[in-house]
Amino acid sequence: MTPASRPPTRILDTPITFLKGVGERRAEAFRRLGVLNARDLLLHIPHRYEDASTVRAINALRIGEDATVIGTVISKGVLPTRKGLRIFQAVVQDTSGFIEVSWPGQPFLDRSINKGDVLLLSGTVRFYHGRQLMPREWVNLGADDSGTAEGRVLAVYPATEGLSFKMIRSIIDKHLDALVPAVDEYLPADLLHATGLPGIQDALRRVHRPASVAEAISGRNRLAYDELLCVHLLQRRANAIARQARRGIAFTNRRELTSKLKSSLPWELTGAQVRATREIVADMTSPQRMHRLLQGDVGSGKTIVALFACCLALENGYQAAVMAPTELLAEQHFRTFSRLLAPLGVEPVLVTGSMTAKARRAAAARLAEAGPVLAVGTHALVQEGTMFANLGLAVIDEQHRFGVEQRATLGEKGGAPDVLLMSATPIPRSLALTLYGDLDVSVLDERPPGRQPITTALRGESARDKVFEFVEGQLAAGRQAYLVYPIIEESDKIALKAATTAYEALASGPFAHRRVALLHGRLSGDEKDAIMRSFRDGELDLLVSTTVIEVGIDVPNATVMVIEHPERFGLSQLHQLRGRVGRGAEESFCILLGDQGAESRERLRHVVDTEDGFEIARADLRLRGMGDLFGKQQSGLPTFRIADPVRDEELSEMARAAAERLLAGDSTLSSAANRGLQKTLTGRYGRALELFRVG
Repeated sequence: MTPASRPPTRILDTPITFLKGVGERRAEAFRRLGVLNARDLLLHIPHRYEDASTVRAINALRIGEDATVIGTVISKGVLPTRKGLRIFQAVVQDTSGFIEVSWPGQPFLDRSINKGDVLLLSGTVRFYHGRQLMPREWVNLGADDSGTAEGRVLAVYPATEGLSFKMIRSIIDKHLDALVPAVDEYLPADLLHATGLPGIQDALRRVHRPASVAEAISGRNRLAYDELLCVHLLQRRANAIARQARRGIAFTNRRELTSKLKSSLPWELTGAQVRATREIVADMTSPQRMHRLLQGDVGSGKTIVALFACCLALENGYQAAVMAPTELLAEQHFRTFSRLLAPLGVEPVLVTGSMTAKARRAAAARLAEAGPVLAVGTHALVQEGTMFANLGLAVIDEQHRFGVEQRATLGEKGGAPDVLLMSATPIPRSLALTLYGDLDVSVLDERPPGRQPITTALRGESARDKVFEFVEGQLAAGRQAYLVYPIIEESDKIALKAATTAYEALASGPFAHRRVALLHGRLSGDEKDAIMRSFRDGELDLLVSTTVIEVGIDVPNATVMVIEHPERFGLSQLHQLRGRVGRGAEESFCILLGDQGAESRERLRHVVDTEDGFEIARADLRLRGMGDLFGKQQSGLPTFRIADPVRDEELSEMARAAAERLLAGDSTLSSAANRGLQKTLTGRYGRALELFRVG
């Protein structure tokens, strides 16, 4: 049976090899793009568009304007400059005239652009020995394609070796009219109407054959919305099923320790802290086991919210455990908790790997007793020698610093304790709900009153001496400072200042009279802890470090941080580093030091202009993508082919709300109105088969 004669519902399953114009060689290239069948081909949408509907005649171009032209290459070549820069230049011509086009620093284009090729070019017209076009975007249309391109919006598809975007465009165009009618609308009619987005068949035509860029965007938004809706349906359904299976402890809100803690605090809780605490209390007093993520910016007060949760467990006669990634951070939590709980008559216990055998035995004995106790420690809490008699709550600070197994092990100790994960890497709430759909999410998006703002400045290399004079002024006033470097040692391969070299130069140069130490990741754990303790206790003035201080301890006396080569760091990482200062009552400063290009300086302005970690994270995600910030793909989360949860934040919020409404009225999507959506879900994602079983 040929593809054309197949039933409409089955033509979409046609293997890509058997579509006309493909064949085995091109099919192999399509497979590298994730296109296995006709349905995948429809969903292989352009990653950008070139608007040839606004093409200008070359002789009408004016200096200083942005314009799009189509012309044939009549000559080309690579020109060297006195500074060693090689420029690829081509002269293109249309029926009205010709213009020189210049690509500085791209001599390799001489191998891919040939005389006779037709180019679509968009860019700025400038004067340089005559009119010249500097292309911002360009597409090689091949030979003699100007007649078919002009007046159209050209789709530029993700391509691969052996399969150009032009080939892909030709193949899709050839099969579009046969394939689109085979796609049935699967969104319920009332939901589709509420979105204001086009129907699925119209959306597919718009993305592949748009009459305008706006039309292409509307079609793409529909497909992105569908992906986001599917992910939210999967995550919310999985969360609901997990809740049913997670029989936990139904704590009683006795308001004994929790009320005493609130009245004894020397400050008022922020509205965000109150909201998050209420959400956690509601979880802990329900019969289902809590599995919640508490995320907040640096200094937003996550620790005190966690302490309220611990007090709720303690006043119910249960034990609570708080696990931190480093001994220094565990000790800091222990001191904070000891101070805040002293008026309540509660004494926490510390559990770390470096404790003496006698201290470990004493701590283990307290945890083995059935009475309420708060344990604060490191991964030592999950080792075999640590047994809890009655663990009711497990709090995991900086949860991304622990492995999955370590998090799970603490969550399994003592039966089925409630679990609270904490993270100081703020991400937009809509993205958190997408990435962590199997968790409930609480967000602290307010800074506690009294926290000093941090003045952040971007300074060039010419200001280095003045920057060090400023640091010296802070040290002379009795303060402490950090100097942060992107690498440990210098290398011939990259021209970056390194921590070790800088330490030697600074300790023997401008800060020779100061107490200076070097901290980096190659030191042993004991060495790092000893240096950080010395800095914390005021025995050091200046700490030269790599990013190992990103998650560290509070040093209220540290008021200035200088970050070298800030362009080498992500924006969120710079924000996390900056959070090491501004912990005390004195005004604090963060200086981003070094020369950068215009693009890097523009990027770094996000850190200079705001201290809002959520806004910085949003900018970081837009610029670097999710992969750089989160590492590997989140477990269980389908890969996005079309949607971008950052760029499509509003669409994601719409999809999340729709998913909740749909599941509230029809948890298995088995009604007649929702059957098409259920079929699409189970067809696209194998995980949906078990989540949306009927009966």
